Amino acid sequence: MLEPLRQGLPPLDPAAVSDAASCALPARYEAVREARRFTRRTLDQWDMGDRFDDVCLVVSELVTNALRHGLPASTVCATGQEPPVRLHLMRWTERLVCAVRDPSHDSPVARETDDFSAESGRGLFLVDSFSDSWGWHPLAGALSGKVVWALFRLPRPGSRPHGE
Repeated sequence: MLEPLRQGLPPLDPAAVSDAASCALPARYEAVREARRFTRRTLDQWDMGDRFDDVCLVVSELVTNALRHGLPASTVCATGQEPPVRLHLMRWTERLVCAVRDPSHDSPVARETDDFSAESGRGLFLVDSFSDSWGWHPLAGALSGKVVWALFRLPRPGSRPHGE
C-alpha cells in the first residue's frame, strides 16, 4: 500500500495557475472515452496538442482506475447528483497536472508484475513511466475520497525541445 504522497508534487500556487479545466465523469466505462475527448480539446485549446499522447494515456489509466477501484460495484448516478469521478487538468508555466477525484478512501496499489502482456494490472506502472511524477492524497472538508494526480514537466517558454 502506498502512503499518501504529497512530497512528490512540487509546491503549486493555485493563484498562479495559467489554465484549468475540469470534467465530471459518470460511473460507466464510456467515461474513459469522454475523458480522452475532454483532454484532447483542452490540450488543443492550450496549444499543447503535442503532449496529447502521453497525457491521454495517463488520464485514461487514472480514470479507469477510479472507475474500477474507486467506486462501489453498484454505483449509479442519480439524476441531479454530482457524478462520482472528476478529471481536473491544471497548467502552470512549466507544469501540467492531471488529477482524478473519486469517492474511495482506499490508497492506490501498484501491482508487482513481470507479465507485461497482461491485459490489466499495469495502470500505475504506465502512469509512473509516462509522467514525471505521480501520487495521491485524501480529500478533506466537505469532499470525501481521494485525488490521484500525475505531473508533467513542460519546457520553459522560449526554450527549445532537446534535439532541435
